Amino acid sequence: MRKSRFTEARIIGILKKQEAGMPTAGACRKHGLSPATFYRLKAKYGGMDLSDARRLKQLEDENAKLKRLLADTMLDNVVLKDLLGKP
Repeated sequence: MRKSRFTEARIIGILKKQEAGMPTAGACRKHGLSPATFYRLKAKYGGMDLSDARRLKQLEDENAKLKRLLADTMLDNVVLKDLLGKP
């Protein structure tokens, strides 16, 4: 997965400036964002504080780790069934 150019703190700062009255086009131009990227980030981080964004990132990382563990376990289960000859 591609890493974002912006940290959570910077994203939240950009969103706060736009909410404070800066035009969306101006915020996008100033920070080098496309409007589509801005609205995608706003959908994900809109209304969050920095601590909320860090917690979201932590939960996403933990979720990815758990998904990998589940996939490994399921693969091991399939291999064991194949060795035993059970369908």
